[in-house]
Amino acid sequence: MTKGFVYNFIKQHALAVIATLSDDQKPEAALVGFAISEDLEIVFDTVKTSRKYQNLLQNTFVAAVIGWDNETTVQYEGVATELNGPDADHYREIYFEVYPDGRERAKTWAGLVHFKVTPKWIRYSSFNDPPVVEEMVF
Repeated sequence: MTKGFVYNFIKQHALAVIATLSDDQKPEAALVGFAISEDLEIVFDTVKTSRKYQNLLQNTFVAAVIGWDNETTVQYEGVATELNGPDADHYREIYFEVYPDGRERAKTWAGLVHFKVTPKWIRYSSFNDPPVVEEMVF
């Protein structure tokens, strides 16, 4: 399995389930719209009033599931960073390519922020014939 193969699979999707941990270590999951960089970084937005945002302030580790059609998925674990600084615009542009309406949300939604998730572990699973399950560690 190559980085390019995983990128091409993920790029076909625009929704993922992201799981975070609350401050009392309770898992909480949410469906998010996302984009993917060529370095397999996930970019998504959220609002500061969400549980997800509050959880990420306490614990930056996330898990995600991308794709579920035809019994084929990517499981993804990584570290989330709120976008600030010189690279922030680059990653927002990646997000806006998938969600052009995100530009308007960024201007008008109070407390909207963007996150980048850097991968630490990825598993691609296809339970078709023949089944394929492969992992990447970063």
